[in-house]
Amino acid sequence: MTKLSTLKGVCDVLPPEIYTWNRIEETSKEVFKSFGFHEVKIPVIEHSELFIRSIGETTDIVGKEMYTFMDKGGRSITLRPEGTAGMVRSYVENNLHLLPSPQKFHYYGPMFRYERPQKGRLRQFYQIGVEALGSASPLVDAEVITMAHTFFQKLNLTNLTIELNSIGCNKCRGTYRNAIVEFFSKKGVLCNDCQVRIAKNPLRMLDCKVERCVEQRTGAPVILDYICEECKTHHERLKELLTAINIDYKENPHIVRGLDYYNRTAFEITTEHLGAQKAVAAGGRYDNLVSDFNGPATPAVGFAIGIERLVALVGVTQNQNNPVFYIAPLGKDAEDKAFVLSQSLRQRAIVTECGDGLHSLKNHLKRADKLNASFVVIIGENELKTSQVLCKRLSDAFQKEIGIDDIDTLIAFAAEKPGATA
Repeated sequence: MTKLSTLKGVCDVLPPEIYTWNRIEETSKEVFKSFGFHEVKIPVIEHSELFIRSIGETTDIVGKEMYTFMDKGGRSITLRPEGTAGMVRSYVENNLHLLPSPQKFHYYGPMFRYERPQKGRLRQFYQIGVEALGSASPLVDAEVITMAHTFFQKLNLTNLTIELNSIGCNKCRGTYRNAIVEFFSKKGVLCNDCQVRIAKNPLRMLDCKVERCVEQRTGAPVILDYICEECKTHHERLKELLTAINIDYKENPHIVRGLDYYNRTAFEITTEHLGAQKAVAAGGRYDNLVSDFNGPATPAVGFAIGIERLVALVGVTQNQNNPVFYIAPLGKDAEDKAFVLSQSLRQRAIVTECGDGLHSLKNHLKRADKLNASFVVIIGENELKTSQVLCKRLSDAFQKEIGIDDIDTLIAFAAEKPGATA
């Protein structure tokens, strides 16, 4: 039989790496809760039209990267490439606009892209997403950026840069688009993608990573010189708010975001430690998307964080599942008692492993060491007679007899520092 393996572009997440993933998810929930954001679960699969309408037919995601298929009912289904479209669909479908604004949500889960897998870019990848719907205030923009900044601080990531831009609104962006087309029309040969973008989505040319296109955009018009007074006021207020709480940032006029629905604020949080894929988090304002989905006019702002890139930055997290106690029974009668004791400790939320009564003490000690247990509790024939277990601390081999049913004393012994009872 052929050996089975994962599909190309997807991977398993196993210990010890999974402990870093858990730490990231738990920290995000803790931080987002403090900012008043509520967790939601949104579907992994949606009608393909959802993403074509929201993301834009001329974007790379829709043009080249969507994981789309026809189901048995003849419907075009897409594995979600990002979370905002599904969140907005849910917002409209469930009439969440009737609740007090802004409505603030976060979610976590897999996203999918159908492109050739490469380093740092998988076909199934994971994101944390954040959306705040119902407020046009730059205060909310500042809040979500501050929340991302706080989250990274909690993970002890300090060498990150917040990059800001404003990409204007429908009223002022047209003038800038024309200026970009005129500028690049006078340039040399562009990459194949940019030859399409110049006619359909010229702002995306500013985000092209092909070397010759990067070189040719030197001296390109800067969007901040073209935005209207309302967009300029919004942008300046956002910067004032970030400055007020001492959050450093730099302006980057080349941030345009890869999705059509963005307007005004666009931002990325970047690092120099991941090679070409610099962005760890990215987002911005999307004030027209809810109405594009036939919902009421609803301004909104959000961001997404790539988990795989974040894991690479955070590094290995210590295994939190190492046993505190390894219960070592010697014989069947001792095994019964060991099983009862293990359950009592687990009910106290203490990580406990229980061996069986068939193994020798030497084998139990070897297994406890491999599991990186902190203590071994030995229950043999003599311990059953005296109703005393022998608890051994593996770090310094100190041991103590404790009543076989005295759970509190056993736990207290585990809390003592080495040397305290010597």
